[in-house]
Amino acid sequence: MWRGGLRRLGYYPEETVPESVSVNWSFPINYVGHTAAKSSPVPTPDREQILFAGDTGRVESYAPSGRNDWSTQTNATEKGFHGSAAIVDGVAYIGGYNGDLYAIGVESGEMVWHTTSEDLAGALAIGSSPAYYEGVLYVVAEYWDPSSGALWAIDAETGEPIHVDDRMWGQPHPSATIDLEEERLIAGSNDGAVYCWQFPCLEFEWKFQTGPEGGPDGKTKADGEFNHGAQVKGTAPTFDGRVFVGSWDDHVYCLDVEDGEELWSFETGAIVMSNPAADPNEGVVYVGSSDHYVYALDAETGEEQWSTNVGGRVIGSLTVTDDTVLVGSSGSYVYALEKHTGDPRWRVENRGHVTSAPVPLDGRVYYAERAVVDGYYDDGEFDLVEPGHAYCLVED
Repeated sequence: MWRGGLRRLGYYPEETVPESVSVNWSFPINYVGHTAAKSSPVPTPDREQILFAGDTGRVESYAPSGRNDWSTQTNATEKGFHGSAAIVDGVAYIGGYNGDLYAIGVESGEMVWHTTSEDLAGALAIGSSPAYYEGVLYVVAEYWDPSSGALWAIDAETGEPIHVDDRMWGQPHPSATIDLEEERLIAGSNDGAVYCWQFPCLEFEWKFQTGPEGGPDGKTKADGEFNHGAQVKGTAPTFDGRVFVGSWDDHVYCLDVEDGEELWSFETGAIVMSNPAADPNEGVVYVGSSDHYVYALDAETGEEQWSTNVGGRVIGSLTVTDDTVLVGSSGSYVYALEKHTGDPRWRVENRGHVTSAPVPLDGRVYYAERAVVDGYYDDGEFDLVEPGHAYCLVED
């Protein structure tokens, strides 16, 4: 699964990042100006295929050698995919920004099933990455009118909805994090709140507000216009009974998984949009901010261990291995930082803003970037300068 498992740690202790790298192969995959982070590559369990999903609705399978095994075009053509796949028993499950959910066979690229937006109560988009547990997919969907969200449980074999809880506000982007030991499922949203359910029964447990509260002007979902709050965009990793959340109120929070109590917070110099990575063995959380810095924080106290300027905003996912932190920035570079000091080991210049998670696998590093565009931010119109590519880095 995306981020390495249900706890979304972004932690790969058995993988090795080379001391120096060069681009082995790349291909264009992202063409749209939409500002959300792009889909991350996901290896199949046998490590023979890497699945990439693009923002025009294509899903691609590549071998580590760079051979394209198949390419499947879905009907998610307007903004494509921003979440990443969960791959189980030869099937890749992924949600599109058209509100549809797809199951695709990883050997052939053929569609296994397709659950439409209409089947999910008219979902606007699925920006989250599915979590899989014992035959059930857990997906967070976004809605337009009113601006809200819902947690869905989906039968992985058939694509049929099993359960829904629509209490979320503000078109949530984060993926569900599942802590089996603590029996909790957690997801944040654009209203600045973190929501928690008991797992697997999905009874609602608690809500934590990070900074200014968003919500409708009226009292119910049928009344009023939605006002954005602090906005929680990143998926929250969890370990040792703690969950780590970044917010647009410029803070990183550590919460008690059981009851949502705030244990500590750390202030950065700008909004925190990235997906933190966590090393549960050393008790350190790594998070990027729009202040251009990556921070290493003690998981128990929130004390800063180091910070490193990476030359641009960090809005994508961080990855941590036994000795390296991998991160992309709006400066169009992907960095390898020494895990214990934050010192840069190397950086690779790319075309666009690297917003996917860099994924280490068998001495290689895979990731994707945004397209280079002019415009978009004001009215949604843009001119494509150059497509965003997916990359494979190898030892130099």
